[in-house]
Amino acid sequence: MNSSYYVLRMAALFLKRLTLQTVKFENSCVRCFGKHIVQKTAPAQSFPIASAPRLSLLIHAEAFSTVEDTRNEGKKKKKSQTAFGNVGRKISQRIIHLFDEKGNDMGNMHRADVIRLMDERDLRLVQRNTSTEPAEYQLMTGMQILQERQRLREMKKASPKTGPTVTKELTFSSNIGQHDLDTKTKQIQQWIKKERQVRITIKKGKHVDVSENKMEEMFHQILQTMPGMATFLSRPQAVQGGKALMCVLRPLSKNEEKAYGETQKTQKRDTLNQDQGNDKESNVLHQ
Repeated sequence: MNSSYYVLRMAALFLKRLTLQTVKFENSCVRCFGKHIVQKTAPAQSFPIASAPRLSLLIHAEAFSTVEDTRNEGKKKKKSQTAFGNVGRKISQRIIHLFDEKGNDMGNMHRADVIRLMDERDLRLVQRNTSTEPAEYQLMTGMQILQERQRLREMKKASPKTGPTVTKELTFSSNIGQHDLDTKTKQIQQWIKKERQVRITIKKGKHVDVSENKMEEMFHQILQTMPGMATFLSRPQAVQGGKALMCVLRPLSKNEEKAYGETQKTQKRDTLNQDQGNDKESNVLHQ
């Protein structure tokens, strides 16, 4: 009995000691594992700081590249805006709206037919307006292109403004009354004084049989109200399948205004000399 009690007591002490050792071992494992986690996570916290210079360098490089690209795009746009010349056979559109070297509307045409016309007539092709659908092109001789370039250079030198040219638009019917026509003419004059271009479209009135010559006279009537102020940028031409006529007026350049003023002085001087000559002849006859 005593021996069995002693064995049980020893077994209980052994289990108790084993339990204590197990608890200590678990606590030490937890502490070791915690240190291990801290050591592993510490470099990860400092990683963004170490990589920050690389990130800033990348941002700086991208910013520098963006500035250069913007400058290059600006140069390309400037060249494309000022360039005026023969596009050759590089016609990107399959169908284009074509005008001949005299400004006559030839309607829509396939680019292969346009190239054939260029070869047959020994003409060049220039862009007129790419914002329309289809885009507008015109056939020109080499001399016409040179003259147009010279005119554009003179306008650029004479104009103090560096901004884009503003174009105003005005549309009315061919059977417009004289009072309404005078009102619209005054509006056009105000735009011309402000250095604006004016696109005028005159539509054939409904139930009215009016010829193109009569409509073209209306354009000239408007232009005659602005002597020394405006001229045709593009002369009257049929549009919308012949249902309307369109022209563009532009203000005169400084050189053109000067030439007009000198012409007027010359005409007045010639008229005065002629009147004086007639007076002398009449005096001789009376004597």
